[in-house]
Amino acid sequence: MTPQWSGEWALEPPGGEPAVDVLIPSFGRPAEVAVTLSGLAAQDGPAFRVILSDQSDGGGVADEPAVRAMVRVLEAQGRPVRLERHLPRRGLAEHRSYLLGLADAPMVLFLDNDVWLEPGSLERMSRALRTAGCGFVGSAVQGLSYLDDSRPHERAGLTLWPGNEVQPERIRPGTDAFDRWPLHNAANLAHAAAELAIPPGEWRLYRVAWVGGCVLFDRAALVDCGGFDFWDRLPPGHAGEDVAAQWRVMERYGGAGILPSGAVHLEAPTTVDDRDTDAAREILGQ
Repeated sequence: MTPQWSGEWALEPPGGEPAVDVLIPSFGRPAEVAVTLSGLAAQDGPAFRVILSDQSDGGGVADEPAVRAMVRVLEAQGRPVRLERHLPRRGLAEHRSYLLGLADAPMVLFLDNDVWLEPGSLERMSRALRTAGCGFVGSAVQGLSYLDDSRPHERAGLTLWPGNEVQPERIRPGTDAFDRWPLHNAANLAHAAAELAIPPGEWRLYRVAWVGGCVLFDRAALVDCGGFDFWDRLPPGHAGEDVAAQWRVMERYGGAGILPSGAVHLEAPTTVDDRDTDAAREILGQ
């Protein structure tokens, strides 16, 4: 099924096909992967499939008992799981491009392998994306070890989209829009959601610089903007490939963050040691 851009696709497509392909690029972190999968198993809907692509050394995370157990849980729920071993490693952008090429659902959720989603998050994000009709809705990850570290000065730039109506934007360093990035530090979104007192089941969309870790795209919009087709223009050691892809989508279709977020960062050490090349700067010519 090849969706056309309209923003009107159903949450439960006919024929039992998943509405969302959850794409997880993974390297190491077997314990965190199991927790990430457990968060997906706790979601109510919409119908989704999981595609986990592993580049770990050795046998890979699928050999770990906790990961296998959560795969069995998801499959018992009727949620298909596809496990891939994608080697050699050619960089983050190539890995994301490979995963996107395996997807065919109307929506794709790029989910990092160290993020736990609270129940209801996927349903909330998918309904928000459908309602807004934009290119993506992201749940920025929160570090709950910072719950006692309130930073109102970093939340001062929080700007809601009026009526949850998202418009295209151009984001680049040096612009006022780029200066929104501190919103996603620490546990700022948890504090912001509490301050806004959003009723259960509702959401608010806000303006972002970009969103890391958990982003739901309209797949047709992402593909129309090139996805991660720039991967072969980057050295394997890079970061910011997600920023580059999001900025291209934002310019054409718009993108937003969602409150409440529901995405919890497991605060594990990074596995991206080589960040010599900023993909957004390299690809978009900043």
